[in-house]
Parts: sequence; structure tokens; C-alpha cells
Amino acid sequence: MNPECHIDVIHDIMNSAQMHDCPLRIEIDDIDFMGHVNNSIYLKWLQAAVIQHWQRVASPRAITEYLWIALKHEITYRRPAFLRDQLTANVLLEQVRRKSAFYETTIRRGSEVIAEVKSRWCCVDAVTQRPVRVSASVMACFFREAADEQTAPALQ
Repeated sequence: MNPECHIDVIHDIMNSAQMHDCPLRIEIDDIDFMGHVNNSIYLKWLQAAVIQHWQRVASPRAITEYLWIALKHEITYRRPAFLRDQLTANVLLEQVRRKSAFYETTIRRGSEVIAEVKSRWCCVDAVTQRPVRVSASVMACFFREAADEQTAPALQ
């Protein structure tokens, strides 16, 4: 596939991303000296939520062929979370470019925003453990309906 066409397909299918909700469990060891969830726990939750999103949308083959490695997290803490809180991570894949996926994750207690996270992840070949360009097949995992619509004419 022509790399320029590949970029166009990536750009055109961004609107089809679906929110992935991941319930979060607060353990007693997650509570710090101030009586609320320690900031480091948010990174653990984010990692689990993004990986769970990948495992939900990807084929078994894609899961074995590709890994996602965190490159950058920017967390804005809005409210503290406590031991008995019921939290959910709302994960949204905003964009995929070249070797990276850009996520926005909102951690909520009901309708109340606890934290907002912008993160960047790198696609890695599971065998070589080297970064790889996000292929059309991986893109189709994330944006299945739009990818099918975009690539169907090219297959004829």
C-alpha cells in the first residue's frame, strides 16, 4: 500500500472510534498516606485499560503479533479517589499515526471526573520488539467498520 494512501485512510477513519469502558478496582494497598488513591496507581489503571481495549478489538493473531508500549502520559488530577469508590476508565482512541496511537482516558466516579489522561503508545513487533508502522490490518482492528468501508473498493 502506498504510504501516502495509508495516511489518508488513517485520517479518514478517525470518526469511527468507540469508547471502551473499563471498571477499576481500588485495593487497600492503592491508598497512600493521605488516605486516597496514590497517583502511581492511575498509571497502572491506564496501562490495564488501554491493553484491555486492544485485546477487545484485536484479533487473536494481531494480539500475538503486536504489543503496545507506553511512550508518554499526561495526567490531570481533578479529584481524589478513595477506597470504596466505584470508578470507571472511559478509554477513547483519538488518533493513530505511523507507529503511534493517541488515547484520551477519563477516570470517573459516576458522572464526576476524577482524572483525565492523554497518552501516546507505540506499536511494537512482538518478535523483534522493535517499533513498527501501524498496518492497515491493525488499523482495521481499531476502526473496523470505517476501515471496511474505506478499503472495500480497493480490494475489487
